[in-house]
Amino acid sequence: MPVMEPDLDADMLRQWAQRIDAGPFSSLCWGERIAFDNPEAIALLGALSAWTERVPLITTVVVPQLHDPVLLAKSLATGDMLSGGRLTVGIGVGGRHEDYLAVGADPSMQTMREMANRVAVMKKVWAGEKVTDSVLPVGPTPVQPGGPRLLVGTIGPKTLRSAAGWADGLAGITLDLDVAKQDELFEVGRTAWTQAGKPPPHLATSFWFALGDPEQARAQMHRHLRHYMNWIPAEIVDAMAPVTGFAGTEDQLAQVLRAFAAVGTSEVQLIPTSSDLDQLRRATDVAADFGSGTGRQ
Repeated sequence: MPVMEPDLDADMLRQWAQRIDAGPFSSLCWGERIAFDNPEAIALLGALSAWTERVPLITTVVVPQLHDPVLLAKSLATGDMLSGGRLTVGIGVGGRHEDYLAVGADPSMQTMREMANRVAVMKKVWAGEKVTDSVLPVGPTPVQPGGPRLLVGTIGPKTLRSAAGWADGLAGITLDLDVAKQDELFEVGRTAWTQAGKPPPHLATSFWFALGDPEQARAQMHRHLRHYMNWIPAEIVDAMAPVTGFAGTEDQLAQVLRAFAAVGTSEVQLIPTSSDLDQLRRATDVAADFGSGTGRQ
C-alpha cells in the first residue's frame, strides 16, 4: 500500500486495496510511522479488513514499544477477527527516535529485549490468559489459534537470531537488491529456527519499486525517498537514491524477482513509490506472469 505517499484519501486507499485483493498478490502490506502524514496503522487494518476478502494482510512493521502491549494485542486480535484470520504482524523496534518521542515513549526502550517482552504480553492476551485481576480476560479471541503469525522486521543477523524464540519468520528489506547478502541473512534464519526446534521460517524481503522508463522511474524513486526519509539529511538521501530500490521496466523487475526466488525467498513485498494506480497495474502484470511460471524474458 502507498501509505507513505502524500495527499492520500480513503477512496485512493480503497482502490489500491481492492485491486490488490483481486490480483495475483500473496499479501497486502503497510507500515507504521507516527511523526509523519501516513494513516495510523491499526486503524487502517480495520478498513483493509472490510475492503478486502482474499489477500493476507501484513503489517510491515508495527513497533510495539509505541503502544500499550495489551491494547495493541486487543487491536490486532480484532483485526484478525475482522479479516477472518488473514492477519500477519510484522514486529520491529523502529528506526526513528522521533516516533518514540511523539507518543511519550522512552527511546531507551528501542531494544530487542523490550520488544520481546511486549510480544510475550501480547501472546498471553491472545492465549486467553488474564493479565490483570479482571472478571474476564482481554478479548476478542483471535481467529488464528494463539494469535496472528509474527514476523521480525530486521536486516541484522543478531536481531534475527534473537527472535527465533517467538517469531515465525522474517520481514526483511533490501536497499540495494543484493541477493547474495539477503541469502546470507536467510541462512542465519534457517539455522536459528532449526536450533530452536521450530519449522522453517517464512523468509520475506521487500524493496521500493518504480516501474516505467528507467530514467523517469529513478526520478520517481528519488522523489519518494526525499519525502519518506525526511529524518536523514537531504544530501545523504540524494547519494542513496541512484542505487536504492528497483527502478526500471516490467521485464527487469521479473528478472529481479526470479533471482530472489532462486535463493529460497518465501515472498517479495513491493513498496510503492507512487500512489498512481498505473504503478499497481504494471506490478500486477509482473506478478501474474511470475506466479504463472512464465515470467517475462
